[in-house]
Formats: sequence, structure tokens, C-alpha cells
Amino acid sequence: MAILPEVKKHYGRLKLFINGEWLDSESTEIKEDTNPATDEVIAEFPVATEAEARFAVEAAHRAFASWKELPMRERARMLFDMRAKFEEHFDRMTRILTQDHGRTIGESIGSVRRVIENIESACSALYGLVRRNEHLDQLANGIDEYLVWEPLGAFLIITPGNIPMHAWSSFVPYALAAGCTVVVSPSSQDPVAAQTICEVAQETGFPSGVINLVYGGRQINKYILSQPEIKGVGFIGSNRAGHELFALCGQLKKTSSINGNGKNYLVVMPDADLDSGVQWLLRACFGMSGQRCLGVDNVVIVGDIYDKVKSRFVEAAKGMKMGYGLDEDVDLGPLTTREGRDSVIDWIDKSLADGAKMVLDGRNKSPEQYPNGYFLGPTILEDVDVDMPTAKVEAFGPVAALIKAESLEQTIEWINTKTNLGHSACIMTQNGKNARKFIREVNVGNVGVNVGIPQPYAFFPLGSRRESFVGTAKSRMASMRLFMDEKTVTARWV
Repeated sequence: MAILPEVKKHYGRLKLFINGEWLDSESTEIKEDTNPATDEVIAEFPVATEAEARFAVEAAHRAFASWKELPMRERARMLFDMRAKFEEHFDRMTRILTQDHGRTIGESIGSVRRVIENIESACSALYGLVRRNEHLDQLANGIDEYLVWEPLGAFLIITPGNIPMHAWSSFVPYALAAGCTVVVSPSSQDPVAAQTICEVAQETGFPSGVINLVYGGRQINKYILSQPEIKGVGFIGSNRAGHELFALCGQLKKTSSINGNGKNYLVVMPDADLDSGVQWLLRACFGMSGQRCLGVDNVVIVGDIYDKVKSRFVEAAKGMKMGYGLDEDVDLGPLTTREGRDSVIDWIDKSLADGAKMVLDGRNKSPEQYPNGYFLGPTILEDVDVDMPTAKVEAFGPVAALIKAESLEQTIEWINTKTNLGHSACIMTQNGKNARKFIREVNVGNVGVNVGIPQPYAFFPLGSRRESFVGTAKSRMASMRLFMDEKTVTARWV
């Protein structure tokens, strides 16, 4: 397999994109963006000033007045054109995402494919608006009544460092389809990926101000959301930041879609197909170096198969090749930031102090060719009790905690009561009765049966429940309810 070339070694000083133009920021706060595999600086980017953020809000607000009036078929045509641009730049985008984020090239291919699927889904949602409109003639004598959906205005979209492109596509295409405009504020972890997706989208030729990009942070995000022209926020990130924004939305009476942390379970039943199941475990626990909201920390093994599952899982994890994700042979890339890696190591150390036992230690593991990268090898713990912090706090790294269970009923109770988070839960079984029970009884928003990651296709919303989600509407297809509101019309003409 080949080691793919980098698109660029260095991407220079990144710019803001406001009102249809790439602008140099006047900010004096400049940050560096590094390649997680090498720790080499690949770009510098500014933290936008309040004046620049205000300019972006004003541009989005002005553009909304004309964008919402653009005929539906014209908006659909532009979305189809945008899809074509993403296909055109597909290879370049995947390599930039790997270089900036750290994931493997295979994972980047999957992520950019998800972006395209979301654009397709937004087109479908746009035409679905026609089917949503309900019209009843002669509801009463001479009275007709009908329902229409109208776009709300300009929105703030905040994307996280772990899925910078995928998260963008979970909101932005749907906002544009609905007739709304956006100010996008990406994570500081991988701004080159954020700029790239904005560049490709804008090649479509959207009118000035429809899409805007500023690099900010928590304070700038709160400032933007506080502007009266901004009608709400789409957010994927941590509970801490998300719940702060949700509280602010309550004060400001604004709409929101807030997607936060998870603590997900994967349950292995005695009748599971372990030949496939071990590969599902690798993807669930170590895919994207564990930096995914639907990734798994807690692996619950039911019955007397614990030793068998453990030995096969450990052996498979030992065989994973670590390295720079542009190497097509690599199975596990670095974490996105040094701070993220250090946080996971601290989580592991605390777990051991609390009584967990190390089975496979990934600390201090680094490929010889990339000694400065933010690498952490696959790590597997055991003797984990469901009441330990290890089983309740998200690691957000390539870590698996093995937990023994006596029954499916016991496991379902743990999933529903031991944390206040509700992203996902998966079960491996060949028993339809057990699978059905699991699906119906677990209190999470995304359920998987014989899969490692229950990633919904773009035509479905990202479920998520309890404190993993707060807000008006879920992301992806369901976000049309974030960007639009109903209006009922009652008319008498007779």
C-alpha cells in the first residue's frame, strides 16, 4: 500500500470568510495548527475579533433576506452543484483531513463520504417540504386551512475538532436547503479542514453572506449567539460548552441543537459471532483513535465467554499498526492534540488508581518514524466495576474497559441508570428475541445490532438522549425543524 502525499506541507496564515470574501483578520491573537502525527506546524490562524464576528453576523442577516426568497428549485440546484464540487475535491479533502486531524485515510474517506451523503439528504429534505405542507379545503363552511414552513434566519454553527467536516455537513447543507444562512465557528484543533470545506462549498457560487467562516472560541461563540440577528445554534462538542450555550439560548429565547458527550456500551452475548465481532470491537473502541461521540469505552461481556472474548480482542488489538494516517497500511493514527492524548493518559492512570487492571497498555507507544506525534496505542482494562468513574466518564481515546455481566437484564439496567448520558449502545447476538428486548429497553438514541458503531445514515437524525442532547431538534435530517418553523393559515373566501 502507498504512503499518500500531503496536499501541502504548510497552508500559511488562514483567513476569515465573510460576505463572500476571504479576509485577513486584524486580530493580534494568532494560534498554530499542528499535524498530530509529526507535531509540525502546518498553518497559523487568527482568533476573530468581536468586530469581525459582528461583520459576519450582519453579512448572514443581509443575505437571508434574498436567500430565503430564492425559488426552491434554485436552492436545490445549488445544493446539487455543491455535491458535485465535493466529489471533484474528494481526494484532496480526505488527505487534508488526515493531515490536520490525525485519523487514517480510510476513516477520512468515510467521513467525506458522509459529508456528501448529508448534502444529498439536504436535497431530499428540501423536496420533503412540499410533502409536509398540509392543506384542508372546506374545514368549515367556506374556510380552508393549511400549514406552511418558513426559514427562521441566520444561524451560528459550531463544529468540533473530532469531526470537523462531518459536523459541518450535519447542519450547513440543511440550513441552506431551508433558506437560512450561517456563520460557522470551527474548533481550533483542525482549522485547515474547516477552511477546506468552506472553500469547496463556496466554489458552488453561493451569494455573498450565505456562508461565513470565523475562527473564534467560547467567548466569540457566545458573542455571536447573543446578536439579535442570530436565531439559534447548531453545536456538536462537549457537554460543558454545549450546556452553557443551551442555557444562553434559554435566556435569549433562541432555538438550538446541542449534541454533547457520550459514554457508550457494547454488549457481547454468549451467542455472538466473534469472528466478525472482534473486528467490530476494534472499530468501536479504537476507530478514529477513540475520538468519536458514538465510540465505545465500556465492553460488557455476558456469561461464561469472558476469557474467550478477552483473549481474541487483545490479540487483534496488538496487531493494529500505528502511524501517520496517510500511510494506507495504518490502522490507528494519533490523537488530534497533545492535550487530548495527555487527558486520556490521565484518565487511564486514574482508572488504575481506582482499581482497574491493565490488560494491554498503550501508553508511551509511538511509531519509530513519528516520535513526536500524539500517539496512544490500543489500551484495554479489566476488573472495571460499573460504579467506578472509569465506567461513567468518557475517555475519548483508544481505550476499552472490559466489564463482566451475568445477564442481559443486568446490562440494560446499567446502561439506563449508571450514567446520565444516552448517545448509543450496541449488542452482538444471533438471538432475535434478545436483540428486540435490547432495542426496546435501552434508553439511548442510537442502537446497534451486530455493528460496532451505530452511525445513522444521513437521512436519519443522530438520535442521542438524556444529557447527550438538549435542544429543539436533532442534527442531520431532523435539523430542518431547527432552521424552520410552522405557520398555520386559516382563510375564509366564501
